Amino acid sequence: MKFQKSHSLQEIANLLQCEFIGDKDFPVLGMNEIHVVEPGDIVFVDHPKYYDKALQSAATIVLINKKVDCPEGKALLISDDPFRDFNTLTKHFRPFQYANVAIADSAVIGEGTVIQPNSFIGNHVTIGKNCLIHSNVSIYDHTVIGDNVIIHAGTILGADAFYYKKRAEGFDQLISGGRVVIEDNVGIGALCTIDKGVTGDTTIGEGTKIDNQVHVGHDSVIGKKCLIASQTGIAGCVIIEDEVTIWGQVGTTSGITIGAKAVIMGQTGVTKSVEGGKSYFGTPIEESREKLKQLANIKKIPEILNKLK
Repeated sequence: MKFQKSHSLQEIANLLQCEFIGDKDFPVLGMNEIHVVEPGDIVFVDHPKYYDKALQSAATIVLINKKVDCPEGKALLISDDPFRDFNTLTKHFRPFQYANVAIADSAVIGEGTVIQPNSFIGNHVTIGKNCLIHSNVSIYDHTVIGDNVIIHAGTILGADAFYYKKRAEGFDQLISGGRVVIEDNVGIGALCTIDKGVTGDTTIGEGTKIDNQVHVGHDSVIGKKCLIASQTGIAGCVIIEDEVTIWGQVGTTSGITIGAKAVIMGQTGVTKSVEGGKSYFGTPIEESREKLKQLANIKKIPEILNKLK
């Protein structure tokens, strides 16, 4: 998430009421999670296991809960609770805006687009030309939709990321300040849910078609001309490259990549990254030919045992 203007390190430290290490005029341009950070971004880290990864990332400002040596060309914000303070920044730079109308005044809707009754279009939403938004669709703030997109009834774009920190008193949610971006010529079925990014974008690529009752987690990026069948659940931070086919009731773990033109057969559990151009099946996932051979061999076990008697 980029800020509307550059801020100084001193300004951000004052907002968080925390110490800092670095030039007080060091430029701060935005905030992001570690997998999408760029120079000028703030990234947070609150566990020693990930200190080096955060300090060596592309982010130039690190919100951290320990005084450490500051890498050259970077700055540190020292916080007793980086998770809490990252939320403070999100609430400050992208505060929740309540709505009192079905279609926000700040929404931009292209020529020829039809919005059926009982749909909700939030603040600062952009919808392109010749789209069809069926009834009871909810499009949360800052969502971007391209041209010629069809969204069927009951679908929700832009709900919060499923991202929590366990504390003694319960689970503390990491507030989502990102967006959902739907590119041109996408079709989305009924009762789908696509969560916005924590700070970046959850993206559905041009020409992709999504069946009914599909969930896409925060910050996932789905490529162009993919087919995703019903009851599939895609976790957060997943990359699905172009022209992938995913059949029904597939589930994925987070942070993995499915290569271009891969085919994931129904009821597969995608437990790891897989290369493109192959067909996969089973849990844990394997190439479908190998998995089907294994299942065929399992059926032969009683026959083998009878021969050994």
